[in-house]
Amino acid sequence: MRIRELRAMIVRLPLRKEFKHASFTRRESENLVVRCELADGTVGWGEGVPRPYVTGESPAGALEQLAASDLPRQLGGKCDRWHDVIHLCESYSPNTLGPDPRDSLANAHRCAVELSILDAFGQHLQTPLSQLTELYPPAASIAHRSPRVQYSSAISSGAARKERLSSLAMRLYGFAHCKVKVGMDVDADPLRLRRMRRWVGTKMDLRVDANEAWSPGEVERRITALAPARISCVEQPVAHGDVAVLARVRRHVEIPLMLDESLTSSIDAQEAIEQQTCDLFNIRLSKCGGFLRSLAIAAIARRAGIGIQLGCHPGESPILSAAGRHFVTSVGGIRYREGSADRHLLRSIFATPAISFGYGGWAPAIERGGLGITIQPRTLEPLIQKTVSFPFCG
Repeated sequence: MRIRELRAMIVRLPLRKEFKHASFTRRESENLVVRCELADGTVGWGEGVPRPYVTGESPAGALEQLAASDLPRQLGGKCDRWHDVIHLCESYSPNTLGPDPRDSLANAHRCAVELSILDAFGQHLQTPLSQLTELYPPAASIAHRSPRVQYSSAISSGAARKERLSSLAMRLYGFAHCKVKVGMDVDADPLRLRRMRRWVGTKMDLRVDANEAWSPGEVERRITALAPARISCVEQPVAHGDVAVLARVRRHVEIPLMLDESLTSSIDAQEAIEQQTCDLFNIRLSKCGGFLRSLAIAAIARRAGIGIQLGCHPGESPILSAAGRHFVTSVGGIRYREGSADRHLLRSIFATPAISFGYGGWAPAIERGGLGITIQPRTLEPLIQKTVSFPFCG
């Protein structure tokens, strides 16, 4: 079986509410969606979320990379089994149109292409994406099947009344884990966190994400000020260029540190381990280059004794939500799980069945072939801003 065509689309997804953090304020998400059609007519879908402040990518830039990557030559091979499909995806080398020292400048593009291929062949081979974790050699040591998983909630920066209502809603809805965005008003954050701790209750696992907001000289002071709220983790406290300081910070604070913007590839992962800059990795499928590369990073973390979170970008569609579900239900030892919030965040849902998490953040494993969802073209069409097709010969 071969690929007949790849079709790439820039899709604009309006959000139900404004999402704020120290790096950006977002009312919509502009994503890259890829449609893969096989020679027998089977269609698979993939998605990437280009974020300039994370990996330096943009939706328009992703289309330029695709056009420059000679897709028919690289992805036109015949695939009869999963070994062939994995080899096809691993050997794909996107043209980044420039130097790429961290091996991340085409990660959203790579993720969208890879997921579309895995979804298409997963349907053709009647195998859910989650089974790849057992079949992919680098991930065999971390494979663990779960019939259901519990997702975390998140609270972005906002007015005190809005934060109180969000916190109480998280508690009433039965969540066990909640992440709070900090760094918009650093001096007010300690009081915010203490209030939220009262509102969410003593049992909630509360962690914070600074989104690179703090300077190297203030990290220890900021973390110490938040400690009375009994937070379990601090995510990306400094900009990537300052991340080396965290090796020293870890020797002086007890609260675990997580890397996000500084964890985009296996190169970043190995560097973090060597420099001892963190306790956890935030793996996001789009940010880290797709399902297979994310599995490889998770395996690296396990060998080094580093914890992992499966994160998400606000504005991911059901395509990435489904891929994330397959990841978290097939990988063991994940500390926190984010995603599958489609109906809670997006104004338009273009896939069935609905896979958003339910009460308490709980959601079941997906057992259907590929991603296990069906895209509704009539719902997707109004959201498409631009389309480029890449037909394959033969």
